[in-house]
Amino acid sequence: MVYFRCKLRSGVNHNQTSADRLESQKKFIHYNQRMSEQHPISGVFAAAVTPLDANGQLDLDSLPAYLGFLANRGCHGALLLGTTGEGPSLAHQERVEIMKAALLVRQQHPDFRLLAGSGTPSLEESIANTRRAFDLGMDGVVVLPPYYYRSAGDEGLFAWFSQLIEHAVPHEGVLLGYHIPPVSGVPLSLDLLSRLKDTHPNRFAGIKDSSGSPEHARQLDEQFGKQLVVFNGNDRLFSTALQANASGCITAMASLCSPLLRRVWDSHQSGAADQDTQAQLDAYRTIMDKYPPAPPLVKSMLAIQHGFPRWSVKPPLLDMPVELEASANAELNALRNV
Repeated sequence: MVYFRCKLRSGVNHNQTSADRLESQKKFIHYNQRMSEQHPISGVFAAAVTPLDANGQLDLDSLPAYLGFLANRGCHGALLLGTTGEGPSLAHQERVEIMKAALLVRQQHPDFRLLAGSGTPSLEESIANTRRAFDLGMDGVVVLPPYYYRSAGDEGLFAWFSQLIEHAVPHEGVLLGYHIPPVSGVPLSLDLLSRLKDTHPNRFAGIKDSSGSPEHARQLDEQFGKQLVVFNGNDRLFSTALQANASGCITAMASLCSPLLRRVWDSHQSGAADQDTQAQLDAYRTIMDKYPPAPPLVKSMLAIQHGFPRWSVKPPLLDMPVELEASANAELNALRNV
C-alpha cells in the first residue's frame, strides 16, 4: 500500500533556466527522501470526536462521512476513542461498534489510517481492547498509562506496558504510548520510553506527546532522534515538533483546521518552514483553549460551520451552552476572515 503520494509532471518547463531546473530537482529529491524516511504511520491525524445522538447513543451512520470529511481536508488519518473521542467514557462493545463503522471510510479513502485508543486502568481490559482493535484492522493503538495508581513508578509501568504488548500487539502491530500528564497524572519518562523501545523495538513504536512542552519535544529528539515515532498533540508546537523529528500530529483542532496543519506538514516535507500558517494555528489554538473541554466545542463547531448533526457528549461532559457556542463561532469566524 502506498500511503504518501506525490504527482510527477512529465516534460520540462522551457521557460526555466538551468539553475532553476536544478533547484527544482533538488527540492523534488529532498521531498522524496523525506517521504522515504517517514514511518508508515505519520502525518496529520485528527483526534476524532465520537458521534452521539441526543440520547447519548452512538450515531454510527454519521461516522464514515465525518472521517471522509477529514480525509478530504488533508488528514492522513484519525485517532478514534482518544480524549477528544471520549474513549474513557465508552464501554468495550461501544468501542467495537465505533471501530467497525470507522472502517467504512476506506471504501472511498483506502489509504486513510485509523488508530484507536485502547488503554484503561485495567490491564486485562486494555489487552481485550487492544486485541480487538488489531483484529478489526486498526493500523495501531494509542494507550493511556494505568492512571489510577499514580505512584506506581517506572518499574510498574514497564511491567504493565510489556504485558500489554506481549499479549495483545501482533508482531507487525504499532503501539503508541499516550503521554498526557496534565490529564492522566502519569508521565511516561524518557527512561521508561527507552526501556520499552529496547525491549519491544518494533511493536512499541513511540508516543503521542500531549505534554504541551517544547522542552520535552527537544528532549525526545536528543535522546531518540528518528528512532521513536512521536506525534505532537499541541497545535502550537507543530512546527517545533517537526523540527525535532516528530512524525506528525494528532490534535482535536484538526477536525476544524486540518488544511492549515496539512500546509505546515507539506512545507516541512519540502524543507521549508511555514511560519505564517503556524501563526494561524497558534491563534486558533488560543481560541480553542478558551472553551474547554474539546469534545463539546469541536462537535458544536462541526455542526455550525460544516453542517454535521448536533452531536451530544456523554456525562460527565456537558453539551456546550448556546451563548458559548455563539461566542466561539464568532471568534473563529473572525480569525478565518483575517
